[in-house]
Amino acid sequence: MSCPVTRPAIAFLDLRAVNAPHQEAVRRATDRVLGSGWYILGKELERFEQQFAEYCGVRYCVGVGNGLDALTLILNAYDFPPGSEVVVPAQTFIASVLAVTQAGLKPVLVEPDPQTYLIDPGRIQAAISPRTRAILVVHLYGKCCAMKPITELARQHGLKVIEDAAQAHGATYQNRKAGGLGDAAGFSFYPVKNLGALGDGGAITTNDPALAERLRYLRNYGSQQKYVNEYVGGNSRLDELQAAILAEKLPRLDAENNRRRHLARRYLDGIRHPKVVLPPADTLAEDGWHLFVIRHPDRPKLIDYLSQYGIQTAIHYPIPPHHQQAYPDLRSLSLPLTEQLHREVISLPLNTVLHDDEIDWIIRTINQAPL
Repeated sequence: MSCPVTRPAIAFLDLRAVNAPHQEAVRRATDRVLGSGWYILGKELERFEQQFAEYCGVRYCVGVGNGLDALTLILNAYDFPPGSEVVVPAQTFIASVLAVTQAGLKPVLVEPDPQTYLIDPGRIQAAISPRTRAILVVHLYGKCCAMKPITELARQHGLKVIEDAAQAHGATYQNRKAGGLGDAAGFSFYPVKNLGALGDGGAITTNDPALAERLRYLRNYGSQQKYVNEYVGGNSRLDELQAAILAEKLPRLDAENNRRRHLARRYLDGIRHPKVVLPPADTLAEDGWHLFVIRHPDRPKLIDYLSQYGIQTAIHYPIPPHHQQAYPDLRSLSLPLTEQLHREVISLPLNTVLHDDEIDWIIRTINQAPL
């Protein structure tokens, strides 16, 4: 079959184009850091931590090396007994599970809600045991979990609620932003995120002063005074350059999220293929739309068809955590909905530099797919 493309290809994501509007801001940030001669744990980090805490509506922000470290450090800071259980969604990126096991704890996987693909609050109760210490929710694709029933259940059982907000910068739930919906939250600033650095980076947000204080030790070798180590810590610090860049980009986050919402609405209003399952639109204005994820029962054929028309897609994620070789002890779990989602999900292009006519081309191409 000859290639029928009649227009320029549409990349899934072009980070150079996405960051182009921020070039002057990045230069300002770089000049400040170079001029200061201070590159780790300085004023730029303090500035960003204060700004991001205010943005998320919390009292404290602790900058760390990446999103995985953010979650792991939270779990370590709570000092749960070794082998304690943490309820975690089965439908997630593996980092959510890695954080649990790296903290010496046991993940208990829970199937998703079939409509939202997020952890199903109705299934959490059955996963709680006397060894459970926390519920780790994942605001997957930029949509916040149903936090009200989850936090109520956690309070009934005396459990901590930890947010994996790596894909939810600026997303809201009942007028409160992700990062301020549980006891603590971990963010990633990996370059593809809605608020992305130009390298790795992460942060933890919380309203708990004791937790924030301990996290500041744990990210820095267990120390706040040089050569004085009060805890067994690690090395996970958001550096001055990335903090400065993020501080410059943060004021534009809401506007960029609104652009994502506009494009998501066009997809939701326009795609009408009988075999394509769209994400829910009930909280369109609150979601961060980090990804626009559809489903199709024959994913390889749809991906191949779209590629013939110059439309690049991605899969988030092809293999569920319990089927990864890293976790042989989880492979016997029966999680049919999670497995179905991982077979069918397709991420369409959605970012701040896409044009409306490109979205229209994608919509028409999908609607005409002979699949």
